[in-house]
Order: sequence, then structure tokens, then C-alpha cells
Amino acid sequence: MHVLLAAADEPWETSVVRALQRPGSGMTLVRRCIDVAEAVATAASGQAEAALLSAHLSGLDTDVLGRLLEAGTEPVVITDPDDVETAARVTRMGSACVLSWRDVAELPHLVQARVEARRSLPPRAETTTEEGFATEAVGESPLGQLIAVWGPAGAPGRSTVAVGLAAACAERRLPTLLIDADVYGGAVSSMLAMLDEVSGILAAARLANTGSLDRDALTQQVRRLGPWLHVLTGLPRADRWPQLRPGALAQILHASRQLASVVVVDCGFCLELDEEMSFDTAAPRRNGATTMTLERADIVLAVGSADPLGLTRLARGVLDLRDVAPDTEVAVVVNRLRSTLGWSRHDIAAILQRFTGTDPVAYLPEDQQAVDRSAVAGKTLPECAPGSPLAVALAALAAEVAGIAVAPRRRWLPRWVPASASG
Repeated sequence: MHVLLAAADEPWETSVVRALQRPGSGMTLVRRCIDVAEAVATAASGQAEAALLSAHLSGLDTDVLGRLLEAGTEPVVITDPDDVETAARVTRMGSACVLSWRDVAELPHLVQARVEARRSLPPRAETTTEEGFATEAVGESPLGQLIAVWGPAGAPGRSTVAVGLAAACAERRLPTLLIDADVYGGAVSSMLAMLDEVSGILAAARLANTGSLDRDALTQQVRRLGPWLHVLTGLPRADRWPQLRPGALAQILHASRQLASVVVVDCGFCLELDEEMSFDTAAPRRNGATTMTLERADIVLAVGSADPLGLTRLARGVLDLRDVAPDTEVAVVVNRLRSTLGWSRHDIAAILQRFTGTDPVAYLPEDQQAVDRSAVAGKTLPECAPGSPLAVALAALAAEVAGIAVAPRRRWLPRWVPASASG
């Protein structure tokens, strides 16, 4: 087994090197790296099957662990045998292998067992660690449904659908969390008249990067809009996207699924990963957060507008989406359907069936009056226009994708409720 080592000048480094070089150890030390950048670059070159990393290595975070796994290198974090707190922290960061430096001789067996376990996992499964935080398999506690709302360029109404869907689920008394994960500039805070000086998703990402994020920590970052609806606000400025790495967002999504029965994520539009061709392997990936969310979602709602240009973009986008997340269920939603186009639902379905092989699951009507009322009031549609055609259509969509009954509409409780209220 070929191994690389990044020990950050730990006192145990010499002992580990001797153990790796001992005859009959079954391990070959291919490189001693000085930092995480060199470790990731070495792994990307295919030289190592495992990476031994000090738990105190500067820059070690969820993104580094994710990049090592992508390169086919199993990250193994080395700690002091008595440092239980550090071991728990790196486990929450996503490291499935945490080893005392005194037990390095067990490395070949540990890594081989880990690789075999990963191969036996079903697609997109997640594993729950002792800390209750998932990295790759589903734990005993049930996880909430993850619904990603995506759409091509051209403002097809992604955020409107995401907010409306989350509100419709909350109206049916389902604990719902709405996450704004658009790396090109989220709109959820503005739509709901929420001050966003402190970004909820960036605060959660900082906790995830250091292994400090769990369900309770995430609860402190979300904003409460009612007894059943919570919001994790997005990036305050688009230029802060490098702070939202895929590894951190993966931890946020799992903690969110522990917190709520339904998690609705408003995603960015772009699916390209050209930055990997333009920079070195450690370059930040702006669209990595979007593609990771789409891969992990239980269902992706692909939203497109009903006009000719919108349908063209939607058809092409659905094909690209299937390449990015081939194992994820994709449901097409046609937005802004209006009689002035001269097209019936049958006509639109025929177009999408011809180019994508998919029939839409929902046709959302053009309802500018309700949308304007919602935008001006800074409230959700069930709060300010519960009987509008768009609100009714979104409630039907929620029933379709979240598996809930379309019950009679209830009067919403006040926006801001006491912290002790249920939900």
C-alpha cells in the first residue's frame, strides 16, 4: 500500500515513519508533505492509496478531505490516543478513519476495510458516525427529504418556486427548512424582507469546516419565519462564493436533514466545472456546491419558463443535469404558463417529451399580482395571497413531491413566534 504523510512536525512523526518503513509492514511511504496543498496535489497524481494527516495540520477541513477522496486516496487522520475531543471534531468534519499514531501498523487493514465498505454502499447513501453526523451511510434516525430547486440561466423563477414550495410544506405542518445556496447571489433574504448582514449559510460553513457543526449548532444559524418554516440565509454578496465549499455544504445538508422533515435548497443555475481545467487541483470550485447538492438530493425540480426561449434552455439544461447527477430523480416544472403564448399544456408537454423524454409534473400559472403582493409585503404566498392561482398550484406541487395531502388551508400564525413554540 502506497501512503503519503503530512504530519505538521508532530512529535510522533519519526515513530510513524519508522513504522511505515519497517520490513513486512505492507506499506510504502511515497512522500512526506509539508502542507495540505502538497498532500492534495500528490493524491491527485495517483501516487497514494492513503494519506496520513495530522489532526492539527493547518488548513485541514472538509474540503481537503473531500478532494482526497475524489482522488481515490483514503484520508486517515492521526491523533493522540488520549485526545478524544480532537478525534470527535475530525469525525464531524467527514473523516471516516481516525487513528492513534501508536496504531499505525493497523493502517493497511483499516484502509482496505474502508474501501470495501464504500464499494458496498448503495448510491448516494450516507454513513452515520458515532457522533450522529453522517459521512456516507444512513443512520438509525430518519433523515428529512432533500428537494433541490434548479433552473437554467434566464431567471425562470427558481427562487419563487423554492420559497413557495417551502411555504406550502410548512403550511401543512411539516417542519421545513429553506436553504439559499445560490453561489451567484441568492434572493431569498430579499424576497422575505430579512436582513442578511450575517449570512446563515456562511456561519454554518465555518462551523462545518472545523468539525463543529451538528444539529444543535445549525439551529443557532437558521431564522424562524413561523412555527414550521425556517430559513438559512444565503451569500450576502456573490463574490463570497469561495467560502462555500462543497465539503462544508455537504455537512450542512446532512445536519439540515436531521433538523427538518423537508429541506428545500435554492441552487445556482450553472453546472459547468471549467475551473478544474483552468487551475490546479486545489482551486476553489464555484459550481461545486451546486453540483454536490444536485447529486445528493432526493429529487431535483428543474424549473423553466413556458416561453420558447425558456423551454429551449430548460430542455438543454435537463440533459446537462442528467450528466451531472445521473442517479438523482429529476422532475420538470413549467413556470409562468399564460394564455397569451397560444400554447396548451399538451403542446408544452409534447415539446419537452420530444427533447428530454420527460413530462412536466407541474404547470405553474403566470400570477404577477400575487408575486408582486408577496414581494412588496416581504411574505410568502400562503401568508399574503393564500387563494391565488400560483399559491394553489404550488400547494399541489408540494403534495406531489413531498407526499403530503392537500388539506384545507389554515390561517398562518404571526411571522415571528416565541422561541419556545413547537417546530
